[in-house]
Formats: sequence, structure tokens, C-alpha cells
Amino acid sequence: MAPLRGRSRELGQLLDALRSAGNGRASLAVVSGEPGIGKSALLAAAVEQAERQGFLVASAAAHQNDNISPLASLAPALRAGAEPLIGTEDFLELASLNTQPLWLAERLADLIGRRLAGNRTLIVLDDAQWSDPLTAFVLRVAIARLSAAKLLWLLGSRPGTMTDQLIEAVGDQVPVHHLPLQPLTADAIQDLAADRLDHSVDPALAVQLAGVQGIPFLAEQLVAGLYLGDATASGPLPAGLIEGVRRRTSGLSELSRDLVRTAAVFGSEFRLEDVAVLMAAPVARLAAPLEEAIQAALLTDAGSVLRFRHELLRSAALADVPPSAQRALHGAIANQLMSAGRGAAAAAPHVLAVAQSGDVAAISTLRDAARDLLATMATTAAEIIHDAFDLTRVDDPLRAEVGVEVVSILLTARQYDRAKAFADDLLSGTALYLGPVSPELRSTIRLLFAPYQWAGRRLDVQELAGDDPRLAAYRALAGADLPGPSDDPVAQAVLQVAAAERARAEGRYADARDLYAAARQAPETGLGSLPDTLIEVGELYCRAETDELPAALERVRELMTAGESWWAPQLAVLRARLEYAAGNLQEAESAANSGLRWMDQLHDRSLAPAADQVLALIALARGHLTQARKLAGGDPTITTLLAIADGDTKAVRRLAVTRHDFPDRITLLLQADAAAELARLSPSAASRGALAVVAAGNDVTELLEAVEVVRTANRPLLLALAEERLGRAALAAGDRQTGVPALERALDSLTALGATAPAGRIQAVLQAAGVRRRRWAAVPPRAQEGWEALTPMERRVALLVSEGHTNRSAAEELVLSASTVGTHLRAVFGKLGVNSRVQLTRLVLERFGPPPNA
Repeated sequence: MAPLRGRSRELGQLLDALRSAGNGRASLAVVSGEPGIGKSALLAAAVEQAERQGFLVASAAAHQNDNISPLASLAPALRAGAEPLIGTEDFLELASLNTQPLWLAERLADLIGRRLAGNRTLIVLDDAQWSDPLTAFVLRVAIARLSAAKLLWLLGSRPGTMTDQLIEAVGDQVPVHHLPLQPLTADAIQDLAADRLDHSVDPALAVQLAGVQGIPFLAEQLVAGLYLGDATASGPLPAGLIEGVRRRTSGLSELSRDLVRTAAVFGSEFRLEDVAVLMAAPVARLAAPLEEAIQAALLTDAGSVLRFRHELLRSAALADVPPSAQRALHGAIANQLMSAGRGAAAAAPHVLAVAQSGDVAAISTLRDAARDLLATMATTAAEIIHDAFDLTRVDDPLRAEVGVEVVSILLTARQYDRAKAFADDLLSGTALYLGPVSPELRSTIRLLFAPYQWAGRRLDVQELAGDDPRLAAYRALAGADLPGPSDDPVAQAVLQVAAAERARAEGRYADARDLYAAARQAPETGLGSLPDTLIEVGELYCRAETDELPAALERVRELMTAGESWWAPQLAVLRARLEYAAGNLQEAESAANSGLRWMDQLHDRSLAPAADQVLALIALARGHLTQARKLAGGDPTITTLLAIADGDTKAVRRLAVTRHDFPDRITLLLQADAAAELARLSPSAASRGALAVVAAGNDVTELLEAVEVVRTANRPLLLALAEERLGRAALAAGDRQTGVPALERALDSLTALGATAPAGRIQAVLQAAGVRRRRWAAVPPRAQEGWEALTPMERRVALLVSEGHTNRSAAEELVLSASTVGTHLRAVFGKLGVNSRVQLTRLVLERFGPPPNA
């Protein structure tokens, strides 16, 4: 390999990144610069160094037409070499996930991670500015997911492209090395030319090299005889480069020159058979002319396709094709691709090159292309349908029809804000559309938005005006009065969901479950239909509340690999809630964190508070109060639980007003002795058992019966609380034979679940009762300093003192002696590092805000 001139600093930065990757610190490096600046040469030098150091290297380059094929840009890197990153069987499996981008990205990241298995690895993608949308999305997910791997991602790209968005998306998860390339110095250009010539540069050539303006590609072409030098040239291409290509092609046969010029209109990548059809020449006759172009260093043979060696060479060759000929060729290419069965998507760029305003045939082809790409390349489809809209005239009725498609496809591509802005302009009489805005058009647009507004909790009654029965159903879903049944199947399904949401909010889970299930059985789908996955999310939530927790949990786990990936955050949050209710704290934490990660990747954090609720509950169960406090936000129930954990016994009664949608609400209602609220819930083993425990009070016999009902509910955290109630009541009644085993069962269950905070509480009760064990549960030792170091009684004393109590009044509140309160207070001062009541009060206010019992 020839020496890399003038880039020692940048290469050094890449070598540093490689060393860091080898030490287990994954990162992203982006080499950016204008065409011909030397990005590919720098990437090649990094690849050479990585291979010398024993790195596993996977490399590919994106191409201009990649945006019509999912994963076309990254796939060659994943499949390259004798031992590719992704095996054939796994890669074929990925193809089935093309319509589920999030699941595909997660699966691909998992496969790459397994393949790396500690190997030092370099993954390279050159010309990343042409990456297809799925590749761009996968990169965001995979780079974040593999942040702990011995991996360097290296991209070459033009400035201001998708790599800027990628850097912003992953910059807080992995180190990013951005290397913008500047033109080479005159000395570096001279050295580069000497390397190519294998001798020093003569003065005449040195003068010509001064005209390349530090662009290494132009210098190489000059040395190769393609560039005459023209320092005064202006325009998008140096005139000398164009002249140089003419000189090089002048030595080719006429047929080879025609092949190069025709191919230049196709793009940087093309098929020989397509060019042959346009040239009306047999493919066999073009074999020799093709070889001439390859030998002239204009084209390369990539097997199934041919490519120009550099985009600047293609542009220079295209400059020799008159504009009128280019237009004619683009039209012929579009027809050829369509007749050859390549589809409207392949023809779309060529259609756009020649289409004029009002061209109905072009508009039709672009609409077909957008529909063809919608399932797998929604982002590309959105751009193409927008192009089709721009070709329609502002007063043409067809413009409204295409405008509806623009809104629909933008929503499918999850570009909600862009769709909303477009729809507002379309319906408001702006220059975007000057035709009639009919009631049907308004209803259609509103019904396109309604399912997405419901999913994003944006439904507004005022925005759903109209006589359409489906709009009336959505108004009910947004909170308006429920109308009577509808003959329209979509409207009826929406009404059933609206009724289900109300029943669920009232705790009538069995009724809500049946209504959700009925809505999913709607015989037809159409405009305004609700996403089936989201309806099922509601149904599964209610099934879990009606003695079907294991089955509901199994189904949501299945949906997280086979369901619609756009709804991954909703599924993840539901799974986190159900795993928590089932006592699977580790799985609940993983699901909640996955949901938060997917929200970031899909740019919608509307469900983040729900995920944080579960994470805060898990932190509380583990005794991590500081972490729970950070996650609490303004959630009143989490704040109440924190107050209870900090010793505020009066706060328990506030759990009775816990919202219906709070995770594992029944356990909190049992904790608060909220018999009235428990009685209002749909009958289930959990609600019946919890109500029986509250009703039993301290009656051991009744508690025994109530605990057995709770045992059938498959809710270990609820069962542990019921067993604790039983054990404490039995011990208080002098029945150790019942009380100790009940407490030990609760302790063992909570310890196995990792709920160390309640386990520690029960362990303390057993020890106080004189129970001896060879080994106690692995409850973490209490912290030595800080708020977590305080015992429950010390916390209660601290809270009372911060409210202004004296030792004597605090003693009366706690039914203790004043000297005992003083002992506790001295311990509080020592553990918190304060030496006065004023300092203690300030610390408590900083932690809690107003006094907890205020």
C-alpha cells in the first residue's frame, strides 16, 4: 500500500481509537470531508493497521441507490469474508424482520455481539452519506447496544449528512472521534505525486499540482494523465478533470465511450444488461468495451453490478452528455427498469430527473414506488410521495388525494410532527393546496391521525369534529360521552376500546378485558382502525389483573419478539409491570430499561414516567432509596413509599388513594388497609385475598384462610406481605408455631426475589422473636453513614425534629422516653454529619421539601 501522505495526525487518532477498542472501550469514529479529499484512503490505512494488529475487520461502502433496499449499505460488511459477522442462516432470518426495524436492529446487535465474543473488531462503512434508512437506524441501535464490546465503528462520510445525526444519537453512550479532513498541504500533494510516479516531481508538474487545491484525488488523476490542470476553473467540477476524462476516453473505442456515458446517466452503480438494452447492443458485444473502461481505471466490476471508480469520475463523464440527451436517457432508463420488472422504486430517481409539473404518469409511478417501499423503507417512501405531491398542480383535485397519501406515509414512517405540519397547511388554504377542502377530506385527515394520537396520548375532542361515525367514536375515546352502538365496524371497535378504557380506569378489569377482546375481533379494518397490538396491550393488562398473570406475561414476552416493533416501548413497559407483579425484579428492570432505550431510539419518551415507576419500585424493594428518589419525579405514590421507608408511619394511609394504573396497586392497598378500594376491584384471587387479609385484622384463623386465597394469585410480593401480616399477628397472639414459619416463608421468598428491603424488615422481626438460624438470608448490611444508615426509628426521630418537635414532644409522639429520643438523635447527628437541629432540618428539607407530615 502506498504511504498515506499528510494525514499522520488523523491516522494517529484512529490508531488511538483502535487501541482503546482493543482494551474494551467501544467508540465511533467519523471521517468527514468533501469528495476526493481522501476519506477512503484514510479508512484503508486504518483497516491495514487493524489487520496487522489482529483485529477482525468487516468493511463495506454505501452506494447512491441503497435507499431502495433495506440494509443494503451495512449488509456487505456483515457478510464479508470467510468468517462473516453474520452467518448465512442468521442473515436469512433477519430478512423476515425488514418490516420490524427495531426488532431487526436488536437481533442484529445481539448476533454481532455473540460473534465478537471478546474479539477486537473494526467495522467500516465508507460513503455513509448514502446509507439506506434501515442501516442508519441499525447503526444507532447497534452502536449503543455494543458499547461494552472491543469494537471500533469507523465511518467515512460527506459533511452534514446522517452521520451528524448518528453522532448526536450515540454521543452520550460511546466516545465519538470526529475527524473532518482539510485539503492537503502543497508538500503533501508533492509527496503523493512522487509516490505515484516513483520519482521526484519535476517543476512543470509541480506547477500543475498547485491547481488541485489540496484535493488528493485530483492530484492522483493528474498524475495518471486525467488532469491537465486549470487553477482558474470554476463550477462544480474542475474543467481540467472533465478534459482529462475526455482524453482518457479518447483512447477507447466508440462503443466503450458510449458505454461509459450511458452508464454515467444510470448512476454510480449499474447493471451491464440494462446498459445493453439502452444501447440496443447484445451483452456479449459489450464485454470488450467494458474491459477497456475497466483498464482505463474508469469502472470497476463488483460482480453483479458495475461501478464508477469514483463519483467525481462519473460526474466528469456525465458532463459530456448534453442535457437533452440526459433527459431522454433518464426517461428510457425509467421505462427499461419498469419493463424489466425492477419496480417503480428503482425507476423513481430517473422519473424525477425528467418529470415536470402536472406529469400524471410520473406522479402515478412515484406513488407506486412509495407504496412498494412503505413496508420496508418507510423513510424513503415518505420522500418519494412528497416528490409526487410536489409534481401535482396546486389547484388540481389530484393534489388533495396525493396529499392524503403524504400524511398517511409520514405517519407510517413515524414522522408525526412533519405529518401534522403538512396536514395543517393542506387544510388551511395555504399555497400548498388551493383546491376545495371538503368535509370528507378533513375527516379523512383526522382519522389518519387519530390512531397515532391515541397511541401517543394526544387525543383532543376539539380536533375530532365531524359527522363521520368513526370521528364520533374517537371523541368518545378522548373523553366525550359514549354514543350508541354503530353499524360501522371500525367505529364500533373504537367505541369498545373507549368503554374498555373507562372500565379499566374504574378497576373493572374483567369488563375491560372482554371489551378489549371484542374490539380485536372487528371483522374489518380501514381508515381510523386502532393498532391491534395496542388494543392487546390493554387486554393483557386487564388479564393480568383477573387471575391470568402467567398467561398474560407469556403473551407479552412473545409479542416483544414477534409483534409490531413500532410499539416496542408500550410492550416493554407492560412487560416491566407484569414481571414486577410476578416478583421477577431482574426481568422487570431489564424490560423497563429496554423500554427507555427504545423510546430514545424512536424519539418518543411519553411512556418514560411509567418505566421509571417500575424502576423506582424495584429500587425501593432493594433498599436503594437514593436511586428511587431520583426516579420518583413528581409521582405521589413513589413519594409516599419513600416517606414510609424513611420512617413516616403516617404516610401509609396515603396509599389508599393510589391511582388505578399504578403497578401492583393491590399490594399497596393491602399495605394501607384500604378495604373500600379493594372491594371495588374486579374479583380475582389477588383482590379477594387482599380484602380478606384486611378484614381479618389480627385474627390468626381468618388470616390463615386469607393467605391461602392470596397464594393462588401468583403474586409473590403480595403473598409475602400477607404472610408477614399473618406471622406478626400470630407472634403477637403467642402462636409461634404459626407465626415463625409464616415469617420465614416470607423472608425466603423475598430474599430469592432480591427484595432485600422487606426481607431485612422481616429478618429483624424474626431475630427480635428469638429465632436462630445457622445462616440468615443475605440481606445487605446497613450503610454506615448518610440517610440510608439510619434505622427506621432514627428516621422517625429525624423527621419529627425537623418539624420542630422537642425531645419531650417527640417522645410523646413515639411513646418513648425523652432520653431514648436523645440517644436516637445523637446517632442521627453522627450518621448524617450534622451537629445541630438547624442543620438537621435543612438537610431534611433538601431531601424531602416541606416536612413529610405537613
